[in-house]
Amino acid sequence: MNDIQATIARHSAASLSKLSGEFTQQSADEQVRNRELLQLASALLPHYGNQWNLHNLVTLRRQSLNRILYYNHLYQQIVGIPGVICEFGVQWGATLAQLINLRGVYEPFNHSRKIFGFDTFEGFPVVDDKDGGFSSVGDYSTLKDYEKTLEAILSLHESYSPIPHIKKFELVKGDASITIDSWLSDNPHAIVAMVIFDMDVYKPTKDVLEKILPRLTKGSLLVFDELNCPHFPGETRALDEVIGLNNLSLRHFPHQPFCAWAVFGD
Repeated sequence: MNDIQATIARHSAASLSKLSGEFTQQSADEQVRNRELLQLASALLPHYGNQWNLHNLVTLRRQSLNRILYYNHLYQQIVGIPGVICEFGVQWGATLAQLINLRGVYEPFNHSRKIFGFDTFEGFPVVDDKDGGFSSVGDYSTLKDYEKTLEAILSLHESYSPIPHIKKFELVKGDASITIDSWLSDNPHAIVAMVIFDMDVYKPTKDVLEKILPRLTKGSLLVFDELNCPHFPGETRALDEVIGLNNLSLRHFPHQPFCAWAVFGD
């Protein structure tokens, strides 16, 4: 990292903190309020009874609701596009759970809309100089063998929609730079209707983007979670090197600051 990059990194880092291996820009006051809300949610949960999932919305924060609205907006755009959904960068699986439920809302009988989630579940496997000096190997890790817990959670989500006897999701554990090759080989039929890049860092984003492009069709969505983000510059750099920023009509959702998407072939 040269002197200019180091200066930019120090300036940007001033607004960042890391909690449990994840970056946050929450103020100290917001972090206190967040802990208070967690305490209240944890205390109330055992008392909600059979409708616990519904009643638990009382502690849903605006930021989380924004995320749900964002993916609702994206999902509606692919209802008429054939193919699977691939999310690269799953972590705890919140987006996968949303996608499974959105499929149950908008196209409950489309059992060809399989959803694939790729993650190491052990955090970033590699960090490049092009990632700006913020991230470390192992950031955004989960729990040991967490993919087994997530498998159970997603199976339950899928059971609430029609034709649950047909499994319509799959978790792919490992470094996506490597697992993408076997996935492409094992799924020669797969058209990708929506691909979500949420790996944050440069190398796996570039590797997957290069390899998955031939599986997109006109109308497929390319979705990026940290585009134009000073804390994760690697994602933007990967996109620029593989496709070129001026070759896409990037779109933005007003309530997700660093999220962007493009319609392939648009």
